[in-house]
Amino acid sequence: MTVSSPLERAAEVVISPVHQVLSLPPHRSRLRLLLQVSLFALDLLAVIAGFVLASRLWSGDFLGASSVPVVAACAVFYALAGANAGVFASEMLANRRRSVMIAVRTVLLASASVGLLAFFLKAGAQTSRMELAFGGGLAALLVAGERALFHTLARIRYGKDLHSEVLILDECRMDVPEGVHALDAAAFNLRCDLADPLMLDRIGRLLAPADRVVIACPAARRRNWAMVLKGANIQGEIVSPELAEIGPLGTGWFGRNATIVVAAGSLDLRQRFFKRCLDTAIAVVAVTLLAPLFLLVAIAIRLDSSGPILFVQDRVGRGNRLFGIYKFRSMRVDRSDHAGNRSASRDDDRITRVGRFIRATSIDELPQIFNILKGEMSFVGPRPHALGSLAGDLLFWEVDERYWHRHVCKPGLTGLAQVRGYRGATHQRSDLTNRLQADLEYVSGWTIFRDVSIILATLRVVVHRNAY
Repeated sequence: MTVSSPLERAAEVVISPVHQVLSLPPHRSRLRLLLQVSLFALDLLAVIAGFVLASRLWSGDFLGASSVPVVAACAVFYALAGANAGVFASEMLANRRRSVMIAVRTVLLASASVGLLAFFLKAGAQTSRMELAFGGGLAALLVAGERALFHTLARIRYGKDLHSEVLILDECRMDVPEGVHALDAAAFNLRCDLADPLMLDRIGRLLAPADRVVIACPAARRRNWAMVLKGANIQGEIVSPELAEIGPLGTGWFGRNATIVVAAGSLDLRQRFFKRCLDTAIAVVAVTLLAPLFLLVAIAIRLDSSGPILFVQDRVGRGNRLFGIYKFRSMRVDRSDHAGNRSASRDDDRITRVGRFIRATSIDELPQIFNILKGEMSFVGPRPHALGSLAGDLLFWEVDERYWHRHVCKPGLTGLAQVRGYRGATHQRSDLTNRLQADLEYVSGWTIFRDVSIILATLRVVVHRNAY
């Protein structure tokens, strides 16, 4: 019996006609780069066109001499802010709605930044603030329309899959997500044989068009497949079902031992700095403007019922640490629920007359601005709950253990769940899970623009049918 060498066996695999021919879409990195550059150029043209059109409609000139520096500055600010916010990133090519929203926010930020710069440079006499605001609005509309059209045409021309993902199933079975190319390793005779250089060459050539390759294989073969992928010049990943239970975020090292990162905090130092600056600026202005209202509410509460003006209750804050939250007292002192076991209902007999009004208008929450100034809360974040809060007949963390994950950042005066209408009593488990899903979505994708948009959206739901 003749024993063939690994090189001979690999050669047989390469030339054998009985094996299926692997066919993957061509690599689309150059196409993505071309689309990104095109999107950048079209955005700048839309921004410039918006300000030129505003100049024409406002002053009658297509572009006055004093307007040229403004338009140029807005275009430069948009390019810089857009690059920082990922407006031109390849990920934007796959999500039209998110692409349009972030681009519009960046245009508005750029025009506001130019207006602020003109103010500090005392160039207000040469720069029309109304024309600048009008131009920013028109530019935002043009960018939104241009991006929506661009995504539509790109999808018609190139399809929706601009990233090629391949799943190799090596004696494993799993659900294949839509748009992913699944390959059976046995059918295509793909082996993770580190002693067979021609097999490694074949795998490298076959997978070259892929942007991402995922391997599902028995545990005993994971190391070999990992070694193959490390030298294949592609993004390679190994499916490890047992890790799903702990939700890893990445890997790290402790001495010479590999670790799995399961928690990293939601915001880095730079992001916390900007969020704190936003909170402090708004809180100082809010306390100054709302001081007369605070005084009137305090007097009304004192005249309506006996007891303290403020209600202080322990709530779960950042890092699962308890803190005392401030609210205007809306219930009778002898019937207040400090543990939070009973949610307020629409016809709750514990609520005073003044309390019913301030709860319906959310005025009772305003003293939490002082929690924000103390650094215990933020304007935007998951709403803090009392330890005894129930969803149906279960404590919040008994409904879903992911409940504790929402405390990775400071709790907020308002949040994504609130602007989506998830507020009020939690009579059913779904009343909590809906809020929890929104909270986890917020902490995993924070941006300063999202905070501002949530604050603005909150103004529409201050008076809400579930606020009682």
